[in-house]
Amino acid sequence: FSLYPFPLSLCLPLPSPSSLSSSRPAPLSCALCRLHIQREHVLEQAIKIIMREAPKSLAKSKLEIMFRGEEGLDYGGPSREFYFLLSREVFNPYYGLFEYSANDAYTLQISPMSAMVDRACDWFRFCGRILALALIHQRLMDAFFTRPFYKFLLGLPMDLKDLESVDEEYHRSLSWIAENDIEAAFMELTFTVDEKIFDQLTSKELKPGGADIAVTEENKIEYIELLVRWRLDRGVSEQRGHLLRGFNETLDPRFLQAFDARELELAIAGTVEIDVDDWERNTLYRSGFQPSHPAIINFWCAIRRMDNDARLRLLQFVTGTSSIPFEGFAALRGSNGPRKFTIECWGGVDSLPRAHTCFNRLDLPPYESYDQLMEKLTLAIEETSSFGME
Repeated sequence: FSLYPFPLSLCLPLPSPSSLSSSRPAPLSCALCRLHIQREHVLEQAIKIIMREAPKSLAKSKLEIMFRGEEGLDYGGPSREFYFLLSREVFNPYYGLFEYSANDAYTLQISPMSAMVDRACDWFRFCGRILALALIHQRLMDAFFTRPFYKFLLGLPMDLKDLESVDEEYHRSLSWIAENDIEAAFMELTFTVDEKIFDQLTSKELKPGGADIAVTEENKIEYIELLVRWRLDRGVSEQRGHLLRGFNETLDPRFLQAFDARELELAIAGTVEIDVDDWERNTLYRSGFQPSHPAIINFWCAIRRMDNDARLRLLQFVTGTSSIPFEGFAALRGSNGPRKFTIECWGGVDSLPRAHTCFNRLDLPPYESYDQLMEKLTLAIEETSSFGME
């Protein structure tokens, strides 16, 4: 890449569109597609093969991975390892295509700086194909993305809650506008946003004629929606388009109709078996809660009675992702570095629990019985559309 000291492995030239069309082999006629891969060159070889083949042919064929120099048949292990190794490479922020979100160091989003990567359009199209093939062949990726990324793949609209995992400060500012009377505060806003391009601050209209449209109590929801769309698209809309092209040309979009964002995350990145003892050992308590408090005793009793899927949904509700660091709950990270799972006493017994995903914090009312806690907790997890509510 120009401008960045990235490893040479991503500087290998990709096939040009003309060479792809002239050298593309005939569509795979058999139900088996064998890929002979060298471990030390998994990324370079994978992109050449996968971008050379017709995506629908790859999708309809069973993928069999043969690591060069390693004898044996692929009964699932090598192909699982292939996706694991490949995702660790291509989604690694070190290569410049993706970056960690502003709030933690393990959920990923497309990097605005990726526009400067040589032939970024081809790389993102390849990323889309890989994600689609992993879903088709039911293989897991070693990568967890922000919630807006999964909604983007599903074609779902973004809302203010989606902004929290990307830009906590901006989310807080827009939340204030949503919750307060801006006319009483004399804010004098218009449908514009200041945008810095090459160190020059320019004013961008959020809609035609936006510079002449004042933001009022009546139209502020539209203003917030346009700002959310602008912030989430800023610098990455073209890259997202290329990724979506690769994704949709490989996987029939109708396949995704049964998924929501949470389910798609679990399908791509998988589930893990939660160690409840480790979770409990690495949990902090605030505002009067302590391990011996009746509500906390009931909470851990409820967790132990849940199946693993329910525990993952709770973890996703509170932290924004169902992923757990390799080191366990002791290594959970929040917006400013390591931040353990925290339960804070909050609200009255008629309130639902609420979550702060940036801080891995669950605000839990001091429910007086196990049944009441279980009812309210289940309701909050299953019927709340947000992973991180304020």
